[in-house]
Amino acid sequence: MRLAGFTLTPFRLPLRAPWRNSRGTHRERRGWLITLNTREGLTGHGECAPLPAAGTETPPQARHWLQRRLACLPGRGVEETLAGLPPADGCPAARCALETALLDLLSQAAGQPLRRWLEPDAGDRVRLNAALGAAGGELAVMARGVLSEGFKTLKIKVGTAPPARELGRIRDLVRALPAGIRLRLDANRAWTAGQAERFVEGLASLPVESLEEPLATPEPGTLARLQALARFDIALDESLSDQDLERLLADPPIRRIVLKPPARGGLLPALELARRARAASLTCIVTSCLDAAVGIWAAAQLAAAVDLPAGQAHGLATSGWFRQDIGAPPPPGRGQFILPERPGLGFSSPHPATAGAGP
Repeated sequence: MRLAGFTLTPFRLPLRAPWRNSRGTHRERRGWLITLNTREGLTGHGECAPLPAAGTETPPQARHWLQRRLACLPGRGVEETLAGLPPADGCPAARCALETALLDLLSQAAGQPLRRWLEPDAGDRVRLNAALGAAGGELAVMARGVLSEGFKTLKIKVGTAPPARELGRIRDLVRALPAGIRLRLDANRAWTAGQAERFVEGLASLPVESLEEPLATPEPGTLARLQALARFDIALDESLSDQDLERLLADPPIRRIVLKPPARGGLLPALELARRARAASLTCIVTSCLDAAVGIWAAAQLAAAVDLPAGQAHGLATSGWFRQDIGAPPPPGRGQFILPERPGLGFSSPHPATAGAGP
């Protein structure tokens, strides 16, 4: 199977409301849709929307990486192109986008959904957590809406206000929740060790499942002490890029890692890390980088391949934050995706109206 051509289409997607975390505020997402065509008539898609705060390169770095490699593709074999992809070398989001488009083509040619091309035992259902955004005063209202849609796990951004105020808002929310609902909190590296310890102590009686990235400086020893203090999982996400992964996997100071394909350099590197992490008894959760539709399809296929045995809720229900999208994402129903049997990535066709000024 040989590549015939490509397109690189910029997009700009406004958000319905500002997306706030301790690292800043986002009001839109910009990136590029990659489309690869083969001489055999297949079309593969990938998405590159860099987000440096999540551990990726900058948009100019991604554009340069993509333009340099896409220009060499026509006439090359899909398999040899995938095999010849270099390591992320500082541009993980760009590499992820090109790898995704190639994997889309290969799994279509094999007649398999991408998740089963990655992992033959992958299932079709991916449980989801709801993304409520920052811990503001409207948490209870937002929670009522997503609970009515079948979500059982709620994710909240913390670290954007004084810790005591956020703890009060979370306690107020918990009083309004039915039994059995779990919380995931994400501080995006907001706190000192002392602040994080006090926050963890304040959560002791609450139904918290995990706390992501509590430390501004996530040293292994400090992480281990914090995990020993917590009754729930401490998780690493964007700081994985700064960690010595061999040391982390040999003696994990925490109990959970979060995998964002654009930050890991693609689905294959993320899947390999997930397999090694599971062997080290770490829980693996796949989440969105506030991705557009193609990125969500890719992450959902990865989550189905990673989630063995099934049951973890993954952080992929973020498409509702967009006013418009580059195409149709997987539709959530009762707090989960039920992925189709269609060969490949699952993404059908882009919405041309979303094309606009890119990064």
